[in-house]
Amino acid sequence: MPETQDFSLSAQFSKLMSGMRDLWRILLHRGPSQFQFWIIALLIGISAGFAALLFRKGISALQAWVYGAEDANYLHSFAADLPWYWLVLIATLGGLIVGLILDRFTPDGRVRSVADVIEGAALNEGRLETKAGLASALASFLTLSTGGSSGREGPVVHLAGVISSWVSDKIRADGITGRDLLGCAVAAAVSASFNAPIAGALFALEVVLRHFAVHAFAPIVIASVAGTVINRLAYGDVTEFSLQTPGALQFYVELPAFLMLGVICGLVAVVLMRSIFFADSVGDVLQRRLRIPRWLRPAISGLLLGGIAIWYPHIIGVGYETIELALTGGLVLSQALIFVVVKTAAVAITMGGRMGGGVFSPSLMIGAVTGLAFGLIATAFLPDVSGTHTLYAYAGMGAVAAAVLGAPISTTLIVFELTGDWQIGLAVMVAVSISTALASRMVDRSFFLTQLEKRNIRCAAGPQAYLLALLKSDAVMRPLGDPSCAAREDCEALLDQGLSLDSGSSLEAALPVFDRADVAFLPVVAVQDDGGEELLGAIYHLDALKAYNRALVAIAAEEHS
Repeated sequence: MPETQDFSLSAQFSKLMSGMRDLWRILLHRGPSQFQFWIIALLIGISAGFAALLFRKGISALQAWVYGAEDANYLHSFAADLPWYWLVLIATLGGLIVGLILDRFTPDGRVRSVADVIEGAALNEGRLETKAGLASALASFLTLSTGGSSGREGPVVHLAGVISSWVSDKIRADGITGRDLLGCAVAAAVSASFNAPIAGALFALEVVLRHFAVHAFAPIVIASVAGTVINRLAYGDVTEFSLQTPGALQFYVELPAFLMLGVICGLVAVVLMRSIFFADSVGDVLQRRLRIPRWLRPAISGLLLGGIAIWYPHIIGVGYETIELALTGGLVLSQALIFVVVKTAAVAITMGGRMGGGVFSPSLMIGAVTGLAFGLIATAFLPDVSGTHTLYAYAGMGAVAAAVLGAPISTTLIVFELTGDWQIGLAVMVAVSISTALASRMVDRSFFLTQLEKRNIRCAAGPQAYLLALLKSDAVMRPLGDPSCAAREDCEALLDQGLSLDSGSSLEAALPVFDRADVAFLPVVAVQDDGGEELLGAIYHLDALKAYNRALVAIAAEEHS
């Protein structure tokens, strides 16, 4: 019996070791969903974390040098003591340098941002433009350092995406892998910017990838944690803001007030977004009519911002000092209301002037002062049944930011992790849910998706809308002379009726023609230099629908794997 027992244990141990060896071989050799991919995700997270850290420290150093500020976190206090002409000169020269950089290194003079990261994930297999992306990061860096009124998180997210794109190209990653690596980079950048690992991971899934597939979750979490570690090595395990007053909420009595705050914050978010789009449109019109060189446009915006900063230096940079004042009740009602208007105008001028930067930090500031103004009024009317007015600033900060980003889950968590106060989550969740629901119906779901819609990139409706633009008629076309293709005379008969597709056109253009003309196929032509047309083949309605269905199945498989 003892010998049999020893043999049994030995056999079980051998089987266990054999299984471990098989598992190790799988981890080493079975591709991106396993151990190798997690190592790559970790390295991307570290790289993105350092990029975010250096971007932040670089802005602080340049701001300190330009404005003579001992602490860049309290920039506006130092800027208020500077001569007025210095404020104007700094912002104008900064805008001029930004304009020259963008004119030289981007094809359209436009700063790349989070919207381009979403586009890269949806349409370009997780790839972003390298040269334009690096130029945009430099432009945003200078904008934030020299008087621009925007945020640093958007540029950092795009810069991290450029890093992941380079890695994807080096390892020849397919679309799924490229998108997952892009999500890893974004998660690390956000978590390193805010010291918020949970929110960083969810932001990448909710905003950039726009799905919560299991296969993407583990590597994104690994990268997000890596980004947070980089941040904490530099700044310690501390929250961005420290609330000085307790968050006391009279739950059942006070919740209707937070519902009202959600409505107001949703409207404020819509005003902010539409102000940016309006300023961009006005800038385009003035640039065209006055024949202003595109490199001069950011300088003109800088001049306007410098003029505003003479009276309101609070608009300079990300505005964290003003947010802290709002969260601690350091502003009176009139100041809070003025800052809502002035900051909105400054952000619109910055973004409409093509200066660069992101919208997240400005939306936090606008939300905080909006919530504080509401809280001061609400608690004055019902002081006996209300909590502290700073609680409304806390909820407003999340509500406006969530509506602008279209990201209620990750924004709520970012606000929690920025402040370290989890006791008043119900108030924040109520305000965030109402503001996001309202704002998403007045724009195309979020600021970033509305930006894409204005460029005719249909990401807001989901893959069923943008997949048609990815599928080209050339890939579905049956070439002329193929036995399965229509005869030349049948194609020419349709050409005589004005029914055809250009070579290289997408199914987005083809399917409406099929529906309208009610034909089985359409001839595909290539336009010659002399204006003539060369018949290449035909695309069949059934083939187009099959290709579209296969693409939908592939996307569904990725999102649910």
